[in-house]
Amino acid sequence: MPAIQIHDKLFKPYLSEELIKSKIGEIAHRIEKDYQGKTPLFIAVLNGSFMFASDLFKMLHHPAEICFIKLASYKGTVSSGHVITSIGLDVPLIERDVIVLEDIVDTGKTMHQFLPQLRHQQPASLKICTLLHKEESTQFPVKIDYRGFVIPNKFVVGYGLDYNGLGRNLNELYELYE
Repeated sequence: MPAIQIHDKLFKPYLSEELIKSKIGEIAHRIEKDYQGKTPLFIAVLNGSFMFASDLFKMLHHPAEICFIKLASYKGTVSSGHVITSIGLDVPLIERDVIVLEDIVDTGKTMHQFLPQLRHQQPASLKICTLLHKEESTQFPVKIDYRGFVIPNKFVVGYGLDYNGLGRNLNELYELYE
């Protein structure tokens, strides 16, 4: 994987497509084991989680549902500090087993602000599944139930994550050259 340029920034290879898919397979296996005999509802947080959600969902071999919500907190390469909901949830959650799918948990603010809204709808269970977690950046307490990779506090693009709109279509992850 060669280095790539997106807008004014240079990014170097970080995680290969094969490594990402392998980790998603492990997560799918754990979820299937934990939800035997149940039909979980996945809530995929757009835009970043769409590739992760798609690949994870294809690896599940028992009944499950999926819906999408759009939350945003990033502008450029830094969090804006504000969580914006631009597409809301239109599925009732009462007595449902819910798994929120995130591309990345950084400061934890998005989930910290979003989860009370979900809990208010009285799901039977509520878990978080993220492909990436920047543990050292987390400022808000968030329990992550299924986690792909713990990564350092570096800006990454690819596999659904973008830099000012570009890079989501890459099958691999790239980190910003410093």
